[in-house]
Amino acid sequence: MVPEPLIQALQMLTVLCAAPGISGVIARVEARLQGRRGPRILQPYYDLRKLFAKETLVPHGTSWVFLAAPVGAMACYLTVPMLIPVLTSFDLPLGDMGDILGGGMILGLASFLVAVAATETGAPYAQLGASRVKTFGAITEPVMLFVFFTVALVTGTDKPYALAATVRASSEQIVRPAHLLAAAGLLLVILYETGRIPVETHSGTNEFGMLEEVRVFEHSGPFLALLRWGSTMKQLILYILFINVFVAPWGLAGDRSLLAVALAILALLGKSCVLGGVVAVIDNTFAKLRLFKITEFVAAAFLLAVLAVCTLYFGGG
Repeated sequence: MVPEPLIQALQMLTVLCAAPGISGVIARVEARLQGRRGPRILQPYYDLRKLFAKETLVPHGTSWVFLAAPVGAMACYLTVPMLIPVLTSFDLPLGDMGDILGGGMILGLASFLVAVAATETGAPYAQLGASRVKTFGAITEPVMLFVFFTVALVTGTDKPYALAATVRASSEQIVRPAHLLAAAGLLLVILYETGRIPVETHSGTNEFGMLEEVRVFEHSGPFLALLRWGSTMKQLILYILFINVFVAPWGLAGDRSLLAVALAILALLGKSCVLGGVVAVIDNTFAKLRLFKITEFVAAAFLLAVLAVCTLYFGGG
């Protein structure tokens, strides 16, 4: 039997180690959809290794916050996997530290730290990106929390492990209209938070189509590596919330045996790759929205969450 503290550490290590690989899979699928050979699946790991070997340059006039923010954001991304069912269907020792709303707030804190580091540089481009991200974040982050709150109403609990257990207990729970609407709202939020079309050109250099990428322009070396690594971890964490809590909470380890935990890791990687492929198809199917259309896109996610609540209380959903 694997000790529970070790399983909890494995949850963090799984997210930490697998996140760049999931991004590599998505990039490869996107390239194939566009008729290109594309980068290697392991390319994100090579990029991180290269960045960790480079020198760190600090813009003149910045304070300690500039270098502390990437470390703080990384700490936030390592905290969330302790609160959500990454590998197990049963509660782990630190699983009761916070509910799903607390996890969303921790992700919001990480985004805030990165934005503060961008404003520290005084560079107009980085400040523009940080201003844009927080302007839209004032809309999207409450929507994400409201979606979590909606699912808590639907399932009757706000604990991630209990949410997953409620969905796993009955297949009827998944097809409930209120649950489907809330899950669709979360998917729209994930598309925005991970910088995917139709919201943002995440792989280009068009100034009007960049939000997340522009905030890290002034960082270099290991601290840039931490920011890029953290971005992939945020993506995988949102995927885990979607598949292990909302849509497909199966394949989780039901006991502490080594085989069950190993199979749970494989199941997580497989489900994440499938969801990443779906996101890649969406990314290449729809044209990118104009910058100020993002509010309408996020409003659609908010409307789906509101409809889920109305369906739950007035429509028998």
